[in-house]
Amino acid sequence: MQSDSSGRPGVTGLTTAAAFRPLGSASVIKSPSWQRPNQAAPSTGRISNSATSSGAVAPANSALGQSQPSDQDTLVQRAEHIPAGKRTPMCAHCNQVIRGPFLVALGKSWHPEEFNCAHCKNTMAYIGFVEEKGALYCELCYEKFFAPECGRCQRKILGEVINALKQTWHVSCFVCVACGKPIRNNVFHLEDGEPYCETDYYALFGTICHGCEFPIEAGDMFLEALGYTWHDTCFVCSVCCESLEGQTFFSKKDKPLCKKHAHSVNF
Repeated sequence: MQSDSSGRPGVTGLTTAAAFRPLGSASVIKSPSWQRPNQAAPSTGRISNSATSSGAVAPANSALGQSQPSDQDTLVQRAEHIPAGKRTPMCAHCNQVIRGPFLVALGKSWHPEEFNCAHCKNTMAYIGFVEEKGALYCELCYEKFFAPECGRCQRKILGEVINALKQTWHVSCFVCVACGKPIRNNVFHLEDGEPYCETDYYALFGTICHGCEFPIEAGDMFLEALGYTWHDTCFVCSVCCESLEGQTFFSKKDKPLCKKHAHSVNF
């Protein structure tokens, strides 16, 4: 029950902020559908080095060799071409001395004709390659057999991967519906199946404590009084800061007061 501005007493009752949706965070990985989830349940995780949702990029079907959304920290590398000279390094493939032009990749030297894809056996001297489980694959074979598919654009991901809502995403495809910025590994919330960054979620849907003006988050204890919502620790006497949780209180001009100061203070 709340007190009104006439100075009649009220008593607060405590509630747990269980009605708020739980927090979610996205996992970022470095390896190996836009489909809205059936249930608005957030995913949780943290950053790891092993391998939700709106934006302006239209979905497109995956195709080999097709231009990709901007991959962050791409896995694709290219060999460096070194002309013939006095240097005669050992080939990482055949362990023989290289006499003539050679390639440098992954800190090793290679005969140009022996720097080939582990799957299709085509030369990788002039195309991108990716190291996967100790083997080297040309960019096209890696994309076909190892790269995960983005849940929004359905294209293969050749760089940093966001793992959220049981799907994988390009960094640039998993963005806040409100501001359009990538969520990456930050906390996010779901509203009607759409992801929002923490700032926009509370600005649009959250409840702000009238005392501290910070959001009331999931699991926080709060109470309703004087037509506002308060953290349990923020509902205190405006004069002496004594906690009014579960106590009889008075109010003047929407400011809570304890019994001691109810009739001795003028605002």
